[in-house]
Amino acid sequence: MINRTPVPGDAAELAVFSGTSPYEDYVHASVLGSLQQPSLQQPFTDAPDEMGFLVTTQVMELWFKLIVHEWRAACDAFAKQDLPAALDALERSRRAHLSLNASWTPLAALTPVRFNGFRAAFGKASGAQSVRYRMMEFLLGEKSDAILDAHRGDPVEHAELGEHLHAPSLWDEVLRYLHSQGHEVPQAVLRRDVTQEYRPDEGVVEVWRRIYRGPQHDPLLRLAELLTDIAESVERWRTDHLLVVRRAMGARPGSAGTSGLDWLDRRARRRVFPELWTVRSHV
Repeated sequence: MINRTPVPGDAAELAVFSGTSPYEDYVHASVLGSLQQPSLQQPFTDAPDEMGFLVTTQVMELWFKLIVHEWRAACDAFAKQDLPAALDALERSRRAHLSLNASWTPLAALTPVRFNGFRAAFGKASGAQSVRYRMMEFLLGEKSDAILDAHRGDPVEHAELGEHLHAPSLWDEVLRYLHSQGHEVPQAVLRRDVTQEYRPDEGVVEVWRRIYRGPQHDPLLRLAELLTDIAESVERWRTDHLLVVRRAMGARPGSAGTSGLDWLDRRARRRVFPELWTVRSHV
């Protein structure tokens, strides 16, 4: 008989639990695994791609939640004039967004026939209805009363999204922080109605121009480039969304009543943190 020393992770080294494991208590894996259930109104189809579509969408929702959490943490840090904490939160969100973008991979090669195999199962459901994604957009300064009103049927989601509508966006907090550090952010920008969509301002472009032309190791330049990384990642996510839909369903209308491809194309062409892109032509 050969005796061997158990390696870490062997069953011989695992404790016996009187109830659920500490891992389950912390992660709630069984709850996550139970969420792939058909509704009474829309049972699962026999399409082999439906489970992957549902799991991928749910994973994206978790990434949305984490990114919102990190951007709100960055907002709080900027409000406290704590740039290191804000940069840390933004860096965490950048890495999370890269993982969010990679979530398109399981869906990237869906053909129209394979997509049609389960499309009817989700009825009028659409990613355009995602509250957490709308929170992300609100944090980017893309505010909309109409979006908030669309969720009035769910009091909890309506209230949570309403908080994001009425709170300063991440970009608002960045500009307020720059003002607190002596940069001449226009008063009209600082005093704007934060419930309205942010509009680019030439005075803000000038603020960033001075930062970019200043010392190349200025922490504010690092902030600008980190925000640009995030903006680029958001725009890549939107572009990948457009490409996945174009490949799977072409120019047919979206399930929620949108124009589908045209609507996604307009979203993909929107610039995130627009002054950070404009300033590159003036440095």
